[in-house]
Amino acid sequence: MQILIVEDNPEIAQLLHDTLTREGFSCDRAPDGLQAMQRVTERPPDLIILDLMLPGLDGLEVCTRVRQMANIKDPYILMLTARSEEIDRVIGLSTGADDYLVKPFSPRELVARVRALLRRSLRGEKNRLHQTPHFTLDLDQHIATRHSADQGDEVLELTALEFNLLAVLISYPGRVWTRPQLIEKLWGNDFFGDERVVDTHVGRLRKKVEFDPSQPQFIKTVIGLGYKFEDD
Repeated sequence: MQILIVEDNPEIAQLLHDTLTREGFSCDRAPDGLQAMQRVTERPPDLIILDLMLPGLDGLEVCTRVRQMANIKDPYILMLTARSEEIDRVIGLSTGADDYLVKPFSPRELVARVRALLRRSLRGEKNRLHQTPHFTLDLDQHIATRHSADQGDEVLELTALEFNLLAVLISYPGRVWTRPQLIEKLWGNDFFGDERVVDTHVGRLRKKVEFDPSQPQFIKTVIGLGYKFEDD
């Protein structure tokens, strides 16, 4: 597995590099956002450890640009920050980060987070089955099943767009998706119109997947940002 470390503090960058190489990972380093983008283009990594506060191009902008790159594999992004406020975490995840680690952190915690991300079968073509406590999505057969202790298993009658929307949300539990990000995933460059069309499709999907659409349990609205999927 190839990991790109994007950190402007030489001591922290060295700590990250030494810790991960001891665990058998191959690591590359970039001291700022612009060099990080060059490394991603030249040698797309499997995972990026990305400091939030970088000179020039900050971590949020790097994260956003990486997620917009259509010609590379979709790497996991673990964002680092010295700040612990919830709003920073939400903004980081909303731009496409998969996880968030607050400094100072222990090497053991770092390795655990990295291994947890790389164990996820949520990226690439091998990742064809998504399961949560209440849902199973089979991407090969295009079947969405909702599980309930009271009502048993129910195959959901979803349109192709609704299925794809649910697949995007369920593939990244807890991640906040903005409307433009969902549009990019579902329509790409073929979309023309008002981004609020996403709200319409989310509303229709909720009617089919939620036990009570008026009080969504799974597809949550994040005020001012977008939507996320939760199934605890």
